[in-house]
Amino acid sequence: MSTDEGLESAEAAGAARGGRTSAAGTALEKSMRILEAVAAPGGPHRLTDVMAAAAVPKSSTFRILASLVEQGFVRSEGDSRYGVGPRLRALSALVSGGEPASIEQILRELQQATGQAVHLALHSGETITYIRKLESEQPFRTASRVGMRMPLHTTAIGKAILAGLPRAELRELVSATGLPRRTPRTLTTPEGLEAELETVRARGFALDDEENEATIRCIGAAIPGPQGRPVGGVSVTTVTFLVTRTEIEAYAPALLAATRALAPLL
Repeated sequence: MSTDEGLESAEAAGAARGGRTSAAGTALEKSMRILEAVAAPGGPHRLTDVMAAAAVPKSSTFRILASLVEQGFVRSEGDSRYGVGPRLRALSALVSGGEPASIEQILRELQQATGQAVHLALHSGETITYIRKLESEQPFRTASRVGMRMPLHTTAIGKAILAGLPRAELRELVSATGLPRRTPRTLTTPEGLEAELETVRARGFALDDEENEATIRCIGAAIPGPQGRPVGGVSVTTVTFLVTRTEIEAYAPALLAATRALAPLL
């Protein structure tokens, strides 16, 4: 009997005992070891390598990884490879000694320069996840919150990220999501989205003009990773009845300066 078969058999026996334990450990123990394997240097890692490093059967590894991807702790990189997801990066930033203050300072300076709400989000699969929000100085509050996942094609940060992805990957994402409508202004056709992304690439930032939520207007820019691939983005958010499109676009220099400063920290 192979090691994998032995682990599967032991896990089946554990399920018969109520699913609490197995030769690979409790569900929590397995999840923690899988997270450690995903976060190990040299990632993104193949499914088989994660399975071997965590000593968890293949079926359980795949199931746990699917749940971790759904929750944003792990990111599916394609070709059966998995890397660190936005929520795990955010958790790391919270407990890290030097980064949080630097990130907070950059976001706070952008919020003070614009007087508007500021969001920091990381990219994970077909969505972005907000990991930081600074409220506006204006007498209104948006519905967004830390931990919320939002579509790529309807948000300023999401469109900025889409503009930086390889064309083949962009087509796959558009095909997978179907570009669902959230407001009457949402871009719902591949042709309309691609025309918008060409504009984003040309000017370096994206605009969400009531495409995700009525009366909400945002400007967003992507944060590039080590190889230039977007890992997330920052947005400045306001309401249409207080700030015009021309006025919010004037925040672009401050926004782009913030994304450049955040890049080495993320």
